[in-house]
Amino acid sequence: MTPAIRYDTPHDYCAAIGIRALHPLATVVRYAAMKAYSNPPGLCCGYYVVSLYCGDTSCGVRYGRNMYDYRDRALFFTAPGQVVTFTGHKEPYRPRASCIALLLHPDYFRGTDLAQNIGRHRLFSYEAHEALRPSLAEAACIRSCLDHIASELARRPDSHTTRVVCAAVGLLLAYSDRLYDRQGAATRSGTDVVSRFETLLNDYFAPAPGSPRKLPSVKLFADRLHLSPDYLSCLIKKETGHNMQEHILHKVIETAKDRLCLCDKSISQIAYELGFDYPQHFTRLFKAKTGVTPSQYRKDFAE
Repeated sequence: MTPAIRYDTPHDYCAAIGIRALHPLATVVRYAAMKAYSNPPGLCCGYYVVSLYCGDTSCGVRYGRNMYDYRDRALFFTAPGQVVTFTGHKEPYRPRASCIALLLHPDYFRGTDLAQNIGRHRLFSYEAHEALRPSLAEAACIRSCLDHIASELARRPDSHTTRVVCAAVGLLLAYSDRLYDRQGAATRSGTDVVSRFETLLNDYFAPAPGSPRKLPSVKLFADRLHLSPDYLSCLIKKETGHNMQEHILHKVIETAKDRLCLCDKSISQIAYELGFDYPQHFTRLFKAKTGVTPSQYRKDFAE
């Protein structure tokens, strides 16, 4: 099977479908402007996606183990690194003109309250077993938020732009949380292993100033989930397309980015708090994953 196509930024995706991104790291895609193209077997994006679908699509969508039904209105959420696969992907994709999506890279809102809160939304978890079904009024609220975000991104940026966009995204997610609860998803089974692993990983790196820890291991999470490390690793790989070590390292780097932007602690302090025995090991890993050193990343963010 052909592997899923990877798009690292909203700009990359927009270039592939022939439309202009409003910002390289944040944009709202109006599918009426998309050129027809043959669907890939799957997508893996390096950014958050919130999509409002209206009407039937030309293919089925699988997220984790679950198939999603896009008849009528549906809201769909994915987080960076998660894999979406398509059935019937050889058919040309012709979404309804009213379909719209927010593409938002974590680097756009790095250092904001949104960066601290977005991981708490269960909407982006593999445990979300079905697309959300907004009413006409709820869909109008969602679309209004997306239109506002698009309008803000399209104007000349100033010192308030990011804050205004993040506030609008926060409102969008608040509306979606209400819909999630109304639909009853919050009461559904919480036994999904991938979901529980994601929760444990997020909790492990939750802000805890001044409290150094060890880098988490596969065994740590396996023990907490009462599973063998090999079984848990195979299950995570099967469900997400990424092994556990990749998930852990991704979380380490994303947490490091947030702390480099949000606090004035030294690189060594941050390294120790993340669980590195030696700061140079942290620096080496960070550069290997991002292409820059932690110091350079902090400097670039401040400029």
